[in-house]
Amino acid sequence: MVHLQVPSRGVVAAGHALTAEAGAAMLKQGGNAFDAAIAAVMTAWVTESVLTSAGGGGFLLAHTAAGENRLFDFFTQTPRCNRLSQPPDFYPIHANFGDTVQEFHVGLGSMAVPGAIAGLLQVHDRLGRLPLAAIAEPAIHHARAGVTVTPFLAYVYTVLKPILTASKMVSSLYAPAGQLLTAGDTLVMSDFADALTRLVKEGAAFFYEGAIAQQIAQDCQTAGGYLTRADLQQYQVIERQPLSLRYRNATVVTNPPPSSGGALIGFALKLLSQIDLHRLAYGSPEHLTSLTNVMALTNAARRQGYDNRLYEPGVAAAFLADEQLWPYQETLKGTVNRLGSTTHVSAIDAEGNAASVTTSNGEGSSYVIPHTAIMVNNMLGEEDLHPQGFHQWTVNQRISSMMAPTLILKDGRPQLVLGSGGSNRIRTAILQVISNALDFDMPLTDAIMAPRLHWERGTLHVEPGYAADIVARTQPAETTAAIAWQQQNMFFGGVNAVACDENGALHGAGDLRRGGAVAIA
Repeated sequence: MVHLQVPSRGVVAAGHALTAEAGAAMLKQGGNAFDAAIAAVMTAWVTESVLTSAGGGGFLLAHTAAGENRLFDFFTQTPRCNRLSQPPDFYPIHANFGDTVQEFHVGLGSMAVPGAIAGLLQVHDRLGRLPLAAIAEPAIHHARAGVTVTPFLAYVYTVLKPILTASKMVSSLYAPAGQLLTAGDTLVMSDFADALTRLVKEGAAFFYEGAIAQQIAQDCQTAGGYLTRADLQQYQVIERQPLSLRYRNATVVTNPPPSSGGALIGFALKLLSQIDLHRLAYGSPEHLTSLTNVMALTNAARRQGYDNRLYEPGVAAAFLADEQLWPYQETLKGTVNRLGSTTHVSAIDAEGNAASVTTSNGEGSSYVIPHTAIMVNNMLGEEDLHPQGFHQWTVNQRISSMMAPTLILKDGRPQLVLGSGGSNRIRTAILQVISNALDFDMPLTDAIMAPRLHWERGTLHVEPGYAADIVARTQPAETTAAIAWQQQNMFFGGVNAVACDENGALHGAGDLRRGGAVAIA
C-alpha cells in the first residue's frame, strides 16, 4: 500500500506510479486539481492502456474551491442506428481471473461512441489552468519513450490475452515478438504520442471530425461495426448536477442517473445508516451480516424497476425516498438483530479543488485505430450495461454505467475523494471503503486495503482476512454459492483516494489490487 501525508500543494492517487506522478507534476507547475486529473488520465492511456483509453469514456466529478459540485459525463454513447446490412463483428471471449471466469463480447460491433477525449478537453476548457500542451506532455513522453510493464499489468495482459492477440494491429502493441509482453518488458506507443501531439494542436475535431472519424466509420461499414461519422461528429459531453445525500455527519456527492452506480451506493448507505456500526466489532458476524444483506437488498431494489427507469426524470429521488427504502430497512433490521477494465484517479489541491475521475475502455474491442495505437472500447459488448440483451440498445443514448466517482464533504469541504474500477464491484468497493472510513474511523490506508466482500446473483465472493466460520454464518438467505478467494484481487475493484484531514493535511492511498500509487507535489 502506498500512503503519503505531508504538507503539500496537492496529492494525486491513481492506478500507476507514473500516472500519479504526471498529475503531481501539474501541481508543481502551478496547476490545479483538474489539470492534475487530466494529465493523469492522459498518462493512464499509456501506462494503464488495457484499463483505459482515448477510445473509451468516463466521468469526472469536480468540486471547486468556490464550493461548486459538477459532474462531467463523457461516457460512451450508443450509435444512431442498431441495424446493419451484415452480421456484426461481435464475438465472446473469456477472461480468466483464476478464481472466476467472465465472458465479454468484442469486435467492431461492440464499439460505442467514445467520449474520453471530448470530456477531458471540456473539463480543461471549463476548469483547467495550465496550457493543454503542458498537461499532455507526460503522456506524450511516456508513449514515445516506452513504459515498463508492471507485474500487475502483465497479469491483466494474461487475463485479456484473447483480446490483445486478436488482430495484427493490437498484437503489434502487446505481443510484438509473437508473445505477450511480460513484467519488465517495455510497452512503446509511438503512434499514440504522434496522435496526442496532433490532438493538442487541433483539438477534439482531430478525433471526432477528421481522418480518424472517417477511418473508424469506414472500417465499421466494411467489417460489421455500428459507428458512423455522424455518431462521432455529434457526440456531446453532458454536465450534470451530482447526486447528493447525507451519511452519518458527512455529505456524499456522487454520479447521478442515468448511470446507476452512484444511486445504488446511495441506497446502500441509507440502509447502513439505520445500523449503529460504531458499536460493532469490525469483521464480526453482525458487521458482515450488515454488509452482505445490504448488498443483497440493494440488488433486489435494483431489479424491482430501477434499471428500467434510469432515464426517467427524478428517478434517483424516487429510488432514495423514505417510502421506497422502508421495506428494505425493515428487512435489514430483522437480519441484523466482474473484471472491469477501468481505472480511477483522485486529485486534491491546497486551494480546495478536488477531482474524482473514473475512466474505462471496457475490456477493449480489439480494434485499434490505424496509426494511433488507440484501442476503441467494447461497451456494446458489456452484458452488465445491456440487461435487455445485446443489439437491443436504444439508439443515440448515453450508456448507463456502474462508475461512481465520489466525494465526501464535511462542512462543505472535501474530506475524502475516491472512486474505483471493477465493473459491478465498483459500488460495493466504494461502499465498503466509505463505511470503513466513516463508521470504523480507519486510516485511509487501512480503509482501502481491508478485505472486501461482494454479493451478487446468489454468489458471495470473499477476500481473505475474514474468519471463514463467521462468513459462513452471515450469508443472505438467497446465497447459492460462496467463493473464498485465495488473495486480494482486481476483481474486487481498485479504490484510489485522496483526503484532507481535520488539520488540513492532504494525504492519499492507492489500492494495490490494481497497482495503485500516490504522488505528492
